[in-house]
Amino acid sequence: MIVSGKNTKPSVSVVIVNYNVKDFLLQALRSVEAATARLDTEIIVVDNNSSDNSIAFLRPLFPLVNFIESAENLGFGRANNIGINIARGEFILLLNPDAIISEDTLEVMKNYLENRPETGIAGCKVINPDGTFQVACRRGFPTPWASFCKLFGLQALFPNSPLFARYNQTFRNEDETYDVDALIGAFMFCRTQVLRDIGGFDPDFFMYGEDIDLCYRVQAAGWKVAYYPATTVVHFKGESARRSSMNEVRVFYEAMAIFARKHYGKSRLLLALLRAGIAFRATLAYVEKRFRAAATIVADAVIIESSLLIATKIRFDKFFYYPSEASPIVFTVPLAVTLCSIAAAGGYSKKKMLFRSFLMGVMIAFFILSSLTNFFKNYAYSRGILLMLAAFSVAGGYIFRLLWSLYDKTAGRESDKRIVIVGTSPAAEAIINAFRAAEARNANIVGIVNAKQDENCSTFAGLPIIGHIGYLSKILSDYAVQEVIIAESSLAKHEIMRLAGSSATVRFHAAQEYEDVITARIVNDIAGIEASIPQVNLQQIRYRIVKRITDIFMSAFVLTIGAPMVIMFANNPKFAFLQLFSVLRGRNSVVGYFSVEGYTHIAGKPGITGLAHIARPETLTTQTIVRLNNYYAEHYTPALDADIIIKFLFRRNKSGTTHTRL
Repeated sequence: MIVSGKNTKPSVSVVIVNYNVKDFLLQALRSVEAATARLDTEIIVVDNNSSDNSIAFLRPLFPLVNFIESAENLGFGRANNIGINIARGEFILLLNPDAIISEDTLEVMKNYLENRPETGIAGCKVINPDGTFQVACRRGFPTPWASFCKLFGLQALFPNSPLFARYNQTFRNEDETYDVDALIGAFMFCRTQVLRDIGGFDPDFFMYGEDIDLCYRVQAAGWKVAYYPATTVVHFKGESARRSSMNEVRVFYEAMAIFARKHYGKSRLLLALLRAGIAFRATLAYVEKRFRAAATIVADAVIIESSLLIATKIRFDKFFYYPSEASPIVFTVPLAVTLCSIAAAGGYSKKKMLFRSFLMGVMIAFFILSSLTNFFKNYAYSRGILLMLAAFSVAGGYIFRLLWSLYDKTAGRESDKRIVIVGTSPAAEAIINAFRAAEARNANIVGIVNAKQDENCSTFAGLPIIGHIGYLSKILSDYAVQEVIIAESSLAKHEIMRLAGSSATVRFHAAQEYEDVITARIVNDIAGIEASIPQVNLQQIRYRIVKRITDIFMSAFVLTIGAPMVIMFANNPKFAFLQLFSVLRGRNSVVGYFSVEGYTHIAGKPGITGLAHIARPETLTTQTIVRLNNYYAEHYTPALDADIIIKFLFRRNKSGTTHTRL
């Protein structure tokens, strides 16, 4: 049974660290309650400053549970250490809030450790919600070789090989008992004194890696770590990470790097492998996240190069007609110019890859390349080749996009969109009910995203609440969302625009009725724009490219040729040069928004000057500055930047002298 107070000493203390998963924690606590029938058990929940009101929701339901609220997110290890330090049981179960234990789990694991005095920590069989085995529940240490095999995919290619699969131990029988290097932090049944003797978790690990480090130090202290599959735990892996803005892939590999420096510090090979592996996996994750755009770019590159070869064959009767010194230029410059032109025309940034953006990009590239031949006569082999290059590229691009569209339809992607609803308003409920009434094939609503901080419910209109808008981009990635319907009328216009800019591949609609959604979808399919969302120019890639190029040229010019002018006329030359260097490095912009504390801007970067700067922000209210910032992001054009720069340089104060902030 669950005990509280000091009168009864528990035999087992269950320590759970919670972060924004009150619905899963509810299930975990109920499963622990069911497992305490024949054991005196205390339960300690350490909450890492959750924003979903976990404690307020659960405390009345579990009056015997010791809830501890942290004022900040301490991370997994440090929060667990709080529970370890106050635990009164002989044994401690470190349990994730997204795990459900069996009714016999506590008793089985306690008996096992009592019969194995040499074992300090034991883990059981952990399975996924679908019943499959979770391979991370027993692992090897990330030695140089094991790390290399995991990072570069050899473990995945040879899962049954003791040589290549050392990290996840997939060559071992999941139903046998044996000693292992490390266990998963989601379930670790430990001797309390062992944890305290080694000082608990290392606080240098925020999340991930701390469980491996703990097992390493336990074994270094002379204890064994065992895997004992006599009982089973269900683990909904990664729920806390999903409900945060954390990049768990980056944090995981950074944790591996910390472990390597700590325990294999003399192995330069391992550290080099980790750095290379982290870069490799980060690149792979980036490409996977943007697979559609990446695949389209590769396909367009193949189409453009093939078109050039075909055009050369038709014109000169040879595929490789050009001399060796000219071939690298001929086969790279047209490709680079065409791909950049397509990107600038929005060909790779739309939620839907529209052919007209591709066509516009090819036409722009044709005129650029035709103009270049006037300046580089040595490479002006034939204007006819450029014309055929454009024509064949357009034909190939059209066919590719047509086939991709047909594939989407046959694969069901067009008819089975994964949707999230933002908001818990009556309008949101009405839209959900309308989707259900219509029995729409294209309505797979995966969950609700909260727009308010103070809501205690874990479901809405029969759907799970999967997070808060503060980490919407993370939710979109983790749940593979294709469409977002914003149905919360309390959200301000600038907040809606900011949310819509959180993903370049997901469609957004602001709607108060089901018909608004249907209308917005039709307009998006035909015109490629989000009709219900105010358009923000600074979120469009072609404007961002123009702005970045302008920033580089302007800052480089002033830092070199224009440096004497800065020294002569700037009020603070040193500060001016620092600002210009920040522009060159991409941290700021020549023209941008004026920073307001506590406010997340729609798009863009802080500027040396801008609309609010010109109007003297010290005389403006915060709300006025925010509106000026939003107006700039929404209506940005190079001409607007030019107007602002002219006014910034030549505006005069009341005495008639030139006034600038530099």
